[in-house]
Amino acid sequence: MTRTRAALALAAAVAVGLLALSGGSETDPRTPAGLPGLPPPFLGTAVVGDGGLTAAVDAYGDVVDLRAGPAGPALIDNPAERQAAGSVDVGTGIVPQVRIGGGAALPLWRADSVEQRHLPGTNVVRTVARFGAVEVRVTAAARGDELALVVATEGGSAVAGERAVGSVQVEAEARCAAKRRVDRLSLLCRVGRADPPSSAIEEKGGIDQNWRLIGEAAAGDRRWLARARPLSAMAPDWAMEMYGRSLLTLRALTDARSGAASAGARDGWAYVWPRDAGTVALAFATAGYTEEARRVASFLLGLDLDAAARFHGDGTPVPGRGPQGDANGWVSAAAGAAGLPPPSHPYAWRDRPDYQEGEPGDYLANAIASGAPWVVRAIAPTTHGAEKAGGVVSPRGLVRRAGDPASGLDSAAAWAVRPFPRPALYPQVRRTLLRLAADQTRFGITPGEGWSGGVDPWTAPTAWTAWALAALAGVPDSPDPAADRRAALRLLADLRRAATPAGALPERVDARSGVPRSTTPLPWSHAFTILALRQLWPA
Repeated sequence: MTRTRAALALAAAVAVGLLALSGGSETDPRTPAGLPGLPPPFLGTAVVGDGGLTAAVDAYGDVVDLRAGPAGPALIDNPAERQAAGSVDVGTGIVPQVRIGGGAALPLWRADSVEQRHLPGTNVVRTVARFGAVEVRVTAAARGDELALVVATEGGSAVAGERAVGSVQVEAEARCAAKRRVDRLSLLCRVGRADPPSSAIEEKGGIDQNWRLIGEAAAGDRRWLARARPLSAMAPDWAMEMYGRSLLTLRALTDARSGAASAGARDGWAYVWPRDAGTVALAFATAGYTEEARRVASFLLGLDLDAAARFHGDGTPVPGRGPQGDANGWVSAAAGAAGLPPPSHPYAWRDRPDYQEGEPGDYLANAIASGAPWVVRAIAPTTHGAEKAGGVVSPRGLVRRAGDPASGLDSAAAWAVRPFPRPALYPQVRRTLLRLAADQTRFGITPGEGWSGGVDPWTAPTAWTAWALAALAGVPDSPDPAADRRAALRLLADLRRAATPAGALPERVDARSGVPRSTTPLPWSHAFTILALRQLWPA
């Protein structure tokens, strides 16, 4: 296609001010509808960054979350309550628009089609939209504390006398400068009180300086990824691609300075949960990123785990949710993987919420993570050779709540294989996981039979179940290692279908369409995927 000299007008806008957290009313704005097969605007589907300034990009190239660090404060206000209620204002974030001929400026969710990919081996995101013969390419990258966005256009018929126009409004915490050309808009954002100088994005030697920053970000990602411990040469191409994308996701969402590993680039998720961050440390360690694993584990060891369920990027507790029963176990596992001493103070696991974050109780997941002898005793044989009643044992497998068989089989049984091995539990774990996997959807499994959150599959339980089954396939006395491995591979195939075209794993997806329904990408899911892949194809 040839470039037009005046067919298109480009604009970018950053919403100013705070949005009310009403949860939706008749007077609230409405989130625009997404294109068929894609999520609605303003839900992130990709993340850019290298552990500094962190941005989430939705399926239409809009920057919908921006933070000074993966677990830092929001520089773009996009409340999760608004997203869930469908009441996000169309001016939220950085929204590229295009005007064709003399028509109105249109955002990319009004295009005929939109595609999104990462540049190979990088966290640089490219979104391509087509409006008839016009193609709009939005390229986003973050390097250090700078975000670069370039909107370029090609195709269409030139209309004499039209010029490209644009405007940028910026919240106080982030400062942006724009450079407009006939067929291109370059935007550079930084954290601070002063706008970037115009020289920062001027052309030098025929090169737009934003393209230089994007190139440097891509090169840095590729150098970092080259340090990874590779999978076995027997691993298929899809596994290697999934491995690389998952590692880059962890790079983007882990603070390069402090080791604070965020649970997601989204309001309500951009905190440090010990279980999520602990799994990130395990994944870094198994992939050969020793320094990264130590930073994450050191951050976790500095937290007051009895203070809260989640923490800000500076280590202070986030109010609203009390401590959870698995936190100490995950921090201990992270410390062990990083070669650091585990926490030494006592930690309660009983009568606390588990990973499902509901009511306090005595839960299988918390007991496994804590190393409680009670879990093993719960399946000790009686004098009649039958399994002991009560506890977490049912005739079908391990259930979520102690003494409550109706609570249903729990996929967290997998944790008793990895990363908290309890060999006495392996037969019960295998029975549990194979039963749950037998009911899997095309996109994975729910957390368990007693799950009350609907039928949509969740990628983290799907991934940790795959990891455990892959590990069971390698146990010397496994009754059917080939079946265990096949089940693990089927779950990974589900994860591939659940991933976005750019390779990001959502927290959960629609059970019928596979369209993301929640935070995307979820580093917890990517971390378990790394561990499962390395279990299947160790170098």
